[in-house]
Amino acid sequence: MRIEDTDPARHAGIEYPMEVGAPVFAPIKVVEEKDKAVNVARQNAKQEYDRIMEQAEVLMKQARALQARLDATEMVHCAKFGFNPIHGKTYHLYYDERNAVNVLIQNGPQEWSCGIPSGWAYSMAVKKLGDSTWAVIEDDLVDSLAVR
Repeated sequence: MRIEDTDPARHAGIEYPMEVGAPVFAPIKVVEEKDKAVNVARQNAKQEYDRIMEQAEVLMKQARALQARLDATEMVHCAKFGFNPIHGKTYHLYYDERNAVNVLIQNGPQEWSCGIPSGWAYSMAVKKLGDSTWAVIEDDLVDSLAVR
């Protein structure tokens, strides 16, 4: 018995071969293929998201460092000092409680022969950078610079 069908669009939609010489094929399980595609897409999207979040973390770290430099710059510019600071040199910021003002001087906390003046509190070590901003120097680095 021969099935006569002249509609080629119907041949493409049928799940089984319509002719004797047609290649054998099995129906594709569409739901499984969709699940695989979604899982691959999610995995790739997660990798891209993680990469972007790493970049954002680096940018946030840079932004916090820049904000710290700007805060130190404001503190130094509001401080009293009677000299012209040199780029790249480390200075020390103290708070004078009697006059309620910050004072920028060259002596560090261990460099006083008679100790820090009464009423002064050590705030931080700062260094003038090439762009005229001031960076806070960590205490460990200040100690190693004082030993030299």
